[in-house]
Amino acid sequence: MLLALDTSADITVALVTPDGTAALAARRVEEPRRHAELLSPLVTEVLREAGADRRDLTAVVVGTGPAPFTGLRAGLVTARTFAFALGLPVHGVCSLDALAAQAYRDRAADPAQEVVVLTDARRREVYHARYAARAEAPGALALLDGPGVARPAELAAAGALSDAVVVGPGVVLHADDVVPAGRAEHGPLHVDAVVLAALALARADAGVPQPAEPLYLRRPDVMPAASRKRAGR
Repeated sequence: MLLALDTSADITVALVTPDGTAALAARRVEEPRRHAELLSPLVTEVLREAGADRRDLTAVVVGTGPAPFTGLRAGLVTARTFAFALGLPVHGVCSLDALAAQAYRDRAADPAQEVVVLTDARRREVYHARYAARAEAPGALALLDGPGVARPAELAAAGALSDAVVVGPGVVLHADDVVPAGRAEHGPLHVDAVVLAALALARADAGVPQPAEPLYLRRPDVMPAASRKRAGR
């Protein structure tokens, strides 16, 4: 079994079957500022609901963002801690990849269409990436552009949203800029931990490196104060 979690926005945790096709137990909590407090108890809950023990796990999968600093760090630290303590591999998957895969799975986009994923980056900006489906490998994605961070109006003006299906929570938050620029779909709005795990398994089988490194893309919202200069005499 795999433990899959993502804290790029909401807190999403699931215990996934070894083949990555279904969740034995799952939780999603919309608490974007309580990741560190709630994540470990949610992991305990899904294990208990599935009647599983931590020693039953075979790997840990974690969303690597992009996302704001604090929430993303909580997910990555938790994943690495579980993996280290149990001697398991940990696989990092870009959270935008999962949303793109979900768009193809849920038929928000035809396999022949390209998909642009937009998520909330705060400061009136979005995280973005553009994908195409790989015909030779069902469920596989080709990253065409990104991940990056920008204002949605700038992406629209540059043509980055054209000739694609645009999905993700950024569509809802910035509809005035996004909808006129291309075919926009509201969903998927949340990372599905099962899809995250399935991507990790497919990439592991293909020998693709999956480092559990964060995609911050910019400096934290809160920074230490700069040291004060000494006043001259």
